[in-house]
Amino acid sequence: MTTTIALAGKGGVGKTTIAGMVVKYLVGLGKGAVLAIDADPSSNLNMVLGLELEWTVGDIREDLLAQVQSSLTAGGAAMGTLPGGVSKRDYLDYQIRSSLAEGDHFDLIAMGRSEGPGCYCAVNHNLREVIDAISKNYRYIVIDNEAGMEHLSRRTTRDVQHLLIVSDPTLRGIVAAERIASFRNELDIHIENAYLILNRVHGDAPPQALMDRIKQMDIPLLGIIPASDELAELEFSGAPLIDLADSSPLYQSVKRMMEKIL
Repeated sequence: MTTTIALAGKGGVGKTTIAGMVVKYLVGLGKGAVLAIDADPSSNLNMVLGLELEWTVGDIREDLLAQVQSSLTAGGAAMGTLPGGVSKRDYLDYQIRSSLAEGDHFDLIAMGRSEGPGCYCAVNHNLREVIDAISKNYRYIVIDNEAGMEHLSRRTTRDVQHLLIVSDPTLRGIVAAERIASFRNELDIHIENAYLILNRVHGDAPPQALMDRIKQMDIPLLGIIPASDELAELEFSGAPLIDLADSSPLYQSVKRMMEKIL
């Protein structure tokens, strides 16, 4: 059985870093391979995981549409096959599998840029089927989403067991997290559990007023992650954040949260 964990949060709250720590924890469990899906065009999950990216799903989609347009211009049967008789589904399957960035017991698919001005409905349907088929080969899926999650159901038809909504320790951040949480009931996929994670907390605990506001939300607080000078040093040096020591307070916080829900 595959367990899917999705992360969301407004820009700049550190959800991509936390996604990397979740991958690190799952790999350390040794219970099966992990697939990370970077579904946020503006994030750099590959850098967090220490992987090089040569080809994203967005690149593959645009290349396919360019071939379709070329075939149409030439009077070919573009809707069914590509030049040489290759079906669009088979083309996408081969290209996406080839685009996988491989790590140590984990792989990464990057969705890349969003759609351009062309017609993408049929292509996106095929992409979703291909990615879901690939996902079945993994014990865990970790999806780093765009802020509002509006496109999550366009990436996968899989149920999501655990949605982690990340916020910074500010009232504006909490309000944004609450708004994001409300989107989960509007998606075409089922989300079993949703939690709040408070990131970059200075001191022993957030202000009481903030904690009182969190208690009013309809999702529970899963955990608090302290601000990390060590993380800032790694980011400055360009080293992959997945290399953060197991003893790091940041990693230990994520580990405790994962132990609660898995």
